[in-house]
Amino acid sequence: MKETLFPDEFLEQSREGVVIDVRTPAEYTAGHIPGALNIPLFTNEERAIVGTLYVQVGKDPAVEKGLELVGPKLADFVRQARELSQGKPLFLYCWRGGMRSGSMAWLFRTAGFKTFLLKGGYKAYRRSFIDLLAKQPWKIVVLGGPTGCGKTEILHRLQEKGQQVVDLEGLAHHKGSAFGALGEPEQPTTEHFMNLLHEQMRKMNPELPVWCEGESLSIGRVFIPAEFHAMMLAATFIKLDLPNEDRVQHILKDYGNFSAEELIGSFLKIEKRLGNKATKQAIEHVQNGELAEAVTIALHYYDKGYTASMQKHWPNITSCLSINSDTEASANKLIELIHSLK
Repeated sequence: MKETLFPDEFLEQSREGVVIDVRTPAEYTAGHIPGALNIPLFTNEERAIVGTLYVQVGKDPAVEKGLELVGPKLADFVRQARELSQGKPLFLYCWRGGMRSGSMAWLFRTAGFKTFLLKGGYKAYRRSFIDLLAKQPWKIVVLGGPTGCGKTEILHRLQEKGQQVVDLEGLAHHKGSAFGALGEPEQPTTEHFMNLLHEQMRKMNPELPVWCEGESLSIGRVFIPAEFHAMMLAATFIKLDLPNEDRVQHILKDYGNFSAEELIGSFLKIEKRLGNKATKQAIEHVQNGELAEAVTIALHYYDKGYTASMQKHWPNITSCLSINSDTEASANKLIELIHSLK
C-alpha cells in the first residue's frame, strides 16, 4: 500500500485510522479535515520564528532552528500518537504535505506506527472539494419560501425518509436571520464551514437528488463557497407557500422560549431597516408577552426582503407547492413532486 495518498485515497482509507493535523493550533482552529486531531509540530509562536528566519536568512538556518525547537518534544509526540492511535494507522497532513508532515511521518514510522501522508497536504484537500463539485452534474433541489415556512424541519423529515439532505444552516450554526444566532453554538470559520460541507457532499450519491434550503451567499458570519452557491442558483427550485398564521406558529415554536432581552436584542439589529416606530412596537409587544404580534411585525420586514431576493436571485422557480403545518405530509408531497419532475 502506498504511503503517500492523494486526497480521495486519503479520505477513504483514513476511515480505518486516525487523522492527525500537524499544523499549528491557530491553523487547525481556522479549519481542518473534520475528525482530525491536532499534534502540532510547532506552536504558533515557534512557526512564526522559523518562518521569519526562512524569509530573512535562508532555509538552512530555519531548518536548524526548527530542529532545535522540536528536538525536546519528540518523545512527547510519540506518546500522544500512541494514546490517540490505539493500534490504528496514522494519517498525517500539514499545509502542503512538506517538511512538517514528512518529519512527523519519519518519527512515527521510526516508533513503529503504520503512517500515511496526504499528498499536497491540506491545500490539496481543500482543492479536492472544488474538484468534487465539478466532477458530476449534481441534482441539487432547493427549497424556498418566506420566513416561517418550516423549511429546516421539512428538510429533517426528508432526511428521515432516506432523502439526501444538506442542512446548510445546521452546518453554519445559524438560522440565517437577525434572530438566527439565538440558541446556537459559536459559528465555525468560513474555511471550516466549507470543510464540513465538503464532508457532507462526499457522502452523497450525485445521481440522486440532494436537498438544501435556499440561502443567500452568507449565513450569519460564514459564506457558502461560490461554486456551491452557483449550483444552488441553477438548481431545481421549489417554492413553499404556507398560510401566515401557520408561519407565525412555526416561528413561535423556534424562538418563543428565548428571553425578552435576547429577542429585543435581535429586533435592535434590524432597527435601521425595520424603522424606529415598528421596532418600538415590536419591543413593546415582546415586553408585554405578545410574541405573536411581535412576530407579525418581523415578518412584514422579512417578507419584503424575501420578495426582493426572489426577484434578484431566484427568478427561475421550477414549481410552487402549497403546504400546511404538517411537515410530515409536506415532505411526502415534495418527494412525490420531485419524482414527477424527473
